[in-house]
Amino acid sequence: MTLRSRTLEITVISSENMRISEDAYVVVRAESLNCCTTRTAKDDGTNFLSWNDKFLLEIPVHARSITFEVQCSKFKGFRPLGVARIAASDFLGGAAGPENQLQQLSYGLRDWEGKRNGVIHFSVRVAPPPPPSTPVEKCLKPAVEQAVTRMGCGDRIKVGDKTKAVVVGVPFWWNRNLV
Repeated sequence: MTLRSRTLEITVISSENMRISEDAYVVVRAESLNCCTTRTAKDDGTNFLSWNDKFLLEIPVHARSITFEVQCSKFKGFRPLGVARIAASDFLGGAAGPENQLQQLSYGLRDWEGKRNGVIHFSVRVAPPPPPSTPVEKCLKPAVEQAVTRMGCGDRIKVGDKTKAVVVGVPFWWNRNLV
């Protein structure tokens, strides 16, 4: 089985020292069509925006960078306020430490003219894999074994809080010498 993607747990914490006059949100992408968006944060005149939004972002294994874009809604479109493109190697393996360790990072933002426009603060780690699900046959095996030893054809069995119909039968040619 080949690994096609990884899931990152990202928390967009805040930004500071941005030249803004509108409410803003953050879009996070990883070289794919998948993206995550924070809620809109209100600008209170201090040039400090706080989101504290956590989400899981699936990134392809070939992704070399993650992009954080601070944007604002303006009229019918959006206006980018600042962008930070971060190399995935900064937080995945190598000198970054264990991948599942939570890392808090801060990166400078640049507007579309290349001028500095604030700093974004976020935390990231590789999300732990989901717990292995128990196969259905493993869940039902004890109940079915009990049913086979105690029940006749067409009887019912109770599995959890549900009643299931069980038909126990053996083909008539089972274990016969057909020579």
